[in-house]
Amino acid sequence: MKIKLDEHGLLPAIVQDVTTKAVLMLGYVNPGSLRRTLEGGQVWFYSRSREELWHKGEVSGNFLNLKFASVDCDGDTLLFQVAPDGSACHTGAVSCFFTPLTEAPKAEEYEGHAWGAGVLDELFAVIQERKRDMPEGSYTTSLFKEGVSRVAQKVIEEAGESAIAAVQGDKEHLPQEVADLLYHALVLLAASGVTPEEVWKALRERRR
Repeated sequence: MKIKLDEHGLLPAIVQDVTTKAVLMLGYVNPGSLRRTLEGGQVWFYSRSREELWHKGEVSGNFLNLKFASVDCDGDTLLFQVAPDGSACHTGAVSCFFTPLTEAPKAEEYEGHAWGAGVLDELFAVIQERKRDMPEGSYTTSLFKEGVSRVAQKVIEEAGESAIAAVQGDKEHLPQEVADLLYHALVLLAASGVTPEEVWKALRERRR
C-alpha cells in the first residue's frame, strides 16, 4: 500500500498506549521522521511550528517506545502503539485528550492559520480570484492586465533582488524579497494557466 501524504508532505499519526489502549496524542510525521521512528524504536514527529524533526521526549525524558505501527485502509493515517516512559502531554497529563467538548465552538473560538506551503496555496487562491474578478485598484489585477511578459519580468527582478540580499547578508530584508519573488511566481503560474500542484508534483519527483 502506498502512503498518502497531505499537501504539506505530512501524515497524521495517532499514538495509543499499547497496554491501556488509551489514545495519548496525535502528531504529524514526514518521511524522515517516520523512517527514524521505525528504525530507532522511539517516536519522532515533524514539528509544524518549528518546521523540523522532533524526537518526542528528548527534552522531557518522556519517550514513546514504539511497539507496533500500522497504517489505515486509505493509507493516509498512522497508528503508533507505544509503551510511554511518562506523560505524553506537555502539560503533564497522561493523554493530550483531557478537555471535554460538549458543543460546537463559536466562530470566534477557532484559531489557526495556514503554514508552510499552505500559505502559498492560500495566496494562489486569492490570485485566482483576482484573475477571475479583476477588481479595480488591485495590484494583482494590474499585473494580469499587463500580461505574462510583464509578470515574467517582475519575477526576474524579484529573483535578482533576493539574490542580492542573500549575497549581502541582509537577513532583515531577505524574507521580504523572497516573499515578493514567490508572490510574483504564483501570479506567473496563474497567468500561464498552471497550478502550484503541478510544481509540487515536480518537486516531489526530485526527492527521489
